[in-house]
Amino acid sequence: MKATIKTNKGDMTFILNEQAAPKAVENFVTHAKNGYYDGLIFHRVIKDFMIQGGDPTGTGCGGESIWGSPFEDEFSIDARNYYGALSMANSGPNTNGSQFFIVQAKSVPSNLIGQMEQLKDKGYPQEVIDKYREIGGTPWLDFHHTVFGMLESGADVLEDIASTKTGVSDKPVYDVVIETIITED
Repeated sequence: MKATIKTNKGDMTFILNEQAAPKAVENFVTHAKNGYYDGLIFHRVIKDFMIQGGDPTGTGCGGESIWGSPFEDEFSIDARNYYGALSMANSGPNTNGSQFFIVQAKSVPSNLIGQMEQLKDKGYPQEVIDKYREIGGTPWLDFHHTVFGMLESGADVLEDIASTKTGVSDKPVYDVVIETIITED
């Protein structure tokens, strides 16, 4: 299944991972089909980290799941917070609602490079460590945020949004709007 997030800065298409995160995918796709995300903004943008949206209040404090209450995390060894990962934003374990973020870190921060080898001690396979080194991402978010999709196209749009001038609370000075999200099987 795929989802295309159409924004006022262009489109980003993601391959959704129903096997790793069936509830997160169902929640995102249902919200998309119902128009829940239409007209919402990316309310938090931190260059070299991530862009976050999906909050109808635009504050980072709102939104709910399609079930009306938070749903549990879904972690998978095969779903990592690599560059381009589509992940659930949350306020702690099992607090998923409507908010999501897209990882924009093109490299693991330099202060964490030395810790990459320590990931092996935490059970990370060497190929995962190598991929983080190759394409970037946020390994410290693994098993804290449900990864339910991966960027297929639109990296230029992700980079453009990440470069947006921000103000208080990392909110873009000029709205970056999710016009709609189109899903396809």
